[in-house]
Amino acid sequence: MFFLGCLYSRTSGAVLGTELKIHIPFSIDIGCHFFRSDVISQWEQRGELWREERGPPQGWSPGMKNSHNKQEIIPMQDICMNDPPNCWTVQKCHTGEDLSVYSGFDEVFTHTYTLTQHVLTHTVRKPYKCNECGKHFTRNANLRTHKITHTGENPFACNQCGRRFRYFSSLTRHKRIHTGEKPYECRLCGKAFVRSSIKRHERTHTGEKPFKCHLCGKGFVTRSNLREHERTHTGEKPYTCHQCGKAFVTSSNLREHERTHSGEKPYKCHLCGKAFVQSSCLRDHERIHTGEKPYKCPICGRAFVTSSCLRKHERTHTGERPYACHLCGKAFIQSSNLRDHERTHTGEKPYTCHLCGKAFVTSSNLREHERTHSGEKPYKCHLCGKAFVQSSYLRDHERTHTGEKPYKCHLCGKAFVTSSCLRKHERTHTGEKPYTCHLCGKSFVQSSNLREHERTHTGEKPYKCHLCGKAFVTSSNLRKHEKTHTGEKPYTCHLCGKAFVQSSYLREHERIHTGEKPYTCHLCGKAFVQSSCLRKHERAHTGEEQYICHLCGKAFVTSSDLRDHEGTHTGEEQYICHLCGKAFVTNSDLRDHEDTHTGEEQYICHLCGKAFVTNSDLRDHEGTHTGEEQYICHLCGKAFVTNSDLRDHEGTHTGEEQYICHLCGKAFVTSSDLRDHEGTHFNYSE
Repeated sequence: MFFLGCLYSRTSGAVLGTELKIHIPFSIDIGCHFFRSDVISQWEQRGELWREERGPPQGWSPGMKNSHNKQEIIPMQDICMNDPPNCWTVQKCHTGEDLSVYSGFDEVFTHTYTLTQHVLTHTVRKPYKCNECGKHFTRNANLRTHKITHTGENPFACNQCGRRFRYFSSLTRHKRIHTGEKPYECRLCGKAFVRSSIKRHERTHTGEKPFKCHLCGKGFVTRSNLREHERTHTGEKPYTCHQCGKAFVTSSNLREHERTHSGEKPYKCHLCGKAFVQSSCLRDHERIHTGEKPYKCPICGRAFVTSSCLRKHERTHTGERPYACHLCGKAFIQSSNLRDHERTHTGEKPYTCHLCGKAFVTSSNLREHERTHSGEKPYKCHLCGKAFVQSSYLRDHERTHTGEKPYKCHLCGKAFVTSSCLRKHERTHTGEKPYTCHLCGKSFVQSSNLREHERTHTGEKPYKCHLCGKAFVTSSNLRKHEKTHTGEKPYTCHLCGKAFVQSSYLREHERIHTGEKPYTCHLCGKAFVQSSCLRKHERAHTGEEQYICHLCGKAFVTSSDLRDHEGTHTGEEQYICHLCGKAFVTNSDLRDHEDTHTGEEQYICHLCGKAFVTNSDLRDHEGTHTGEEQYICHLCGKAFVTNSDLRDHEGTHTGEEQYICHLCGKAFVTSSDLRDHEGTHFNYSE
């Protein structure tokens, strides 16, 4: 019989006070150290350690030599050569002390069976082999659990919701979702947990990251996080979806993906009833209700709802972009951004709306789209009550109250409210247009511009006004249109008090006060207040007229010119003055008309100081200083100083009587003829 004794501590060399013995009635020459005994109950009574095997040891046969009569003591330090603390733990286990009060040990043994299993990890070379992949295991139970990963079997079912699990421990944790039980409590902050992740949670208090990557030195809170990280070096994706074959780095990512097939959302908010695919998404959502932001940036003090948001934010300080595209080399702050970007190369759109069948590149785009069906706007501003579809829209909006512009261009120092505005601005320096239409090859600065452009090919107008049913290509055009019903003008100039429907109109207006013209033509150097004016001007160099009327074939430089022209066919006056009710074919005509109510001459010529009621009058006037004939007839090439002169001239080609007297209904070819006619109603003399 063997005696396994803990005689020495390798750390101190001192003799340990208590000898721990494991009685082993058989010893054979095949390296298997613990076998069945007929005196198990006697061992239990004496407090000695034992391990039960079901039947004789593997490889044993009658006639094999045994050593019943032989006794030997094996020093524990020979077994726990690389783990001295566990020798101490074994001693404490034998004396009956409560080990749960001690910390700092990866392995604590309160049962004899688990101790002997641990000893096997030191003394036995993983005897149980998987015949599918060749992987070895210390215990047969571990092998059986592992085999399930090959079969895809989920043998453990929840009796409340029917959900099935691969492991019994996973089922046990899942049941706590139904019961609300959180048995594990943090001794530092009192927070309770569903699963035994106390040690991991406590490291959020201490900042400890004990698990280090041997390739790059990065530290992690948990061993599982380290294993997942190591796969970024190896490219290994061991978890495969049995429905579509897609592979994942972690089992949790696989489970989340499988729910895109099943539509399952098992985690429900008890306050509003909203359901989520992941428990972490539910926790993040619950903080919207509580306002809790537990993750604080040590550099600027800004707080975040999730740790991932904090990590992403910290990279704005460091400039780190660890995720690089292997096709084009572009780098990203988040792995999710990289995945989304890679789909621009492959064209993959894996997220499909179950209501209309439309597919999207990202799950967030799908969620945003689904809200166009439901009308849900879950993110509300606590200052003005305005609600938004996305939390990012709410954050951007809140900055209109605070004036905060946290994103600064490192080339010119200009600051922006959103990171997307900064990225868009940076492309004005680089000239980069990364989004290309696969139908006509035209490139765009923003993906949203590309999506809007693609609709010019398809004719799709997905955004519909719920008041009048009119449909629009872009959500921004819909929002702008909705304000024609309400008369709302939320954006006010702090210098003169004038209010505007859109923030872009306010920005353009503010440039009247500052004289800023930020958009410069790279061909002739001429500067413009608006980017749309620059684009229109650039087409004067190229002769490009890409917007074609499907009714008469006439081509236009800008989409807004086309829309205005289409109104001449339909006679539709969609732009209504909220002061007097008068309607106009074009939005620019409406804005000019609104200025006639105030009589305010706010548009001032910087050359002579003359003031004008409308911006169009100012532009026409400026042409008299320069003599520039910037408005060119596409039929005969003749050029004009003012846009109104061009429109009058075009009428001589078509004979179209586009100017209608609102008093008697008579129509005229030119605006000057209309003005002369209107004078006859009021007995104006020449």
